[in-house]
Amino acid sequence: MVLMRQLCTLALSAAAALLVGCAGPRLVESDVSSYSTLSALPHPPTYRFERLPSQQAQAATFATIEALAEQALTRVGLRRDDAHPRLVAQLGAEGGYTRPHDWPYYSPDPFYGRFGWGLGYGGRWNMGMGWMMDGPPTLYHRKVSVVLRDAATQQVVYETSAVYEDVWTDDPAIYGVLFSQALSGFPRPPAGSRKVRTEITPQR
Repeated sequence: MVLMRQLCTLALSAAAALLVGCAGPRLVESDVSSYSTLSALPHPPTYRFERLPSQQAQAATFATIEALAEQALTRVGLRRDDAHPRLVAQLGAEGGYTRPHDWPYYSPDPFYGRFGWGLGYGGRWNMGMGWMMDGPPTLYHRKVSVVLRDAATQQVVYETSAVYEDVWTDDPAIYGVLFSQALSGFPRPPAGSRKVRTEITPQR
């Protein structure tokens, strides 16, 4: 009986979340961790991207991640200049799915699935009786990170990340929001971990 009550509660909560998501804006709340040695915006405020070998191997997909990150970097005053960069930007992005931590059969494995860079994947979960008997709603996990190094000395001057989990997902929108949240407060963000909230309207 306790298990069935948990299932019903989760089902109703998930249904409500879907209805809210369809009705209008929703809140994206992520866990952001930032560390900076910058005292002001670099001069000139230019950067270039540097890809890891694994990112080079998935160049077409990762170009979408770079475009989303570039928009966020522009909003905090940085300008991409591959010929004359003051900073070198290294990006990270990952996606997967898991189950709620309080679920009776929760696995300690952080993700049940990984989606490469996360773009073009995902899916909708079913609200029928089969879903209620089979398991809890899927929690989609998304994480982005940005590391900025001084192009001359190669020293890291800025490091930040944002992590988000929810039953709702819209990959391109979520990654763009997470990069903006990760860069909130640049170049002098609060040190350490904090919650950052952004209200967005899901694309139809």
